[in-house]
Amino acid sequence: MDLSYYEASAAYLRTIVSHPPEIAIVLGSALGPFSKALEDPISVDYRDIPNFLTSTVASHAGKLIFGTVAGKRVVCMSGRFHYYEGYDFEQLAIPVRVLRLLGVRALIVTNAAGGVNLDYRPGDLMIIKDHIKLMGASPMRGKNDERIGPRFFDVSTMYSPALRALALQESEDCGLKVHEGVYFYMPGPQFETPAEIRAIRILGGDAVGMSTVTEALTAAHCGLPVLGISVITNMAAGVLPQPVTDEEVVEAGNKIADAFGHYVVRLISKM
Repeated sequence: MDLSYYEASAAYLRTIVSHPPEIAIVLGSALGPFSKALEDPISVDYRDIPNFLTSTVASHAGKLIFGTVAGKRVVCMSGRFHYYEGYDFEQLAIPVRVLRLLGVRALIVTNAAGGVNLDYRPGDLMIIKDHIKLMGASPMRGKNDERIGPRFFDVSTMYSPALRALALQESEDCGLKVHEGVYFYMPGPQFETPAEIRAIRILGGDAVGMSTVTEALTAAHCGLPVLGISVITNMAAGVLPQPVTDEEVVEAGNKIADAFGHYVVRLISKM
């Protein structure tokens, strides 16, 4: 898909929102309540946007919400898209490319993740310093459009060192325990096996999840700085003598939604 494909989505959104957003935020599972912090919100259903994707996850609202937070123009993706929903990796590049065309200058990606590092606990946050993805294609697979980004691109500082430093600085009195670590991508939708979690720990993963990586890679391709934040909603399979459930993930996310929201507002105010 070339630039014109994404421009059709952006052109439609420009007819609805007169001022371009500065910062985009992808809200992960159970983190949708943050969108209530937006002043003068304008909501657009994904289904109404030409060439966009639609979310099939029940806990995801499936809307772009434009508004103002801490004096900054923001757009929230309330609901994201995953490989396990049936999308190709190349399709998963669509949302971030559209946001870039709208004028976004920084991307915050959040997710609900399982704790692999044994020092983590449900309710903690992890600032993503790097990720590991060992399966599947890249969202950049296929013919490259140089107007979007280069064919080959560096990802060694994909998760912006400056934004990570800001996030750690602002975490000092946010009321949440904040780590910095490595996010391990797994395709889902099944949760990981205990053996997989042991392997992930050996390979250097601190938290595991089914999202975020395709968005971060797409942002890196088009030169968009990324801040990634995982909410540790459960300990990964085999850490505790109990099964992992989606209900557990949602419940843990809901418990810290307010504190997490205040923390993100503080970050936006300094970006």
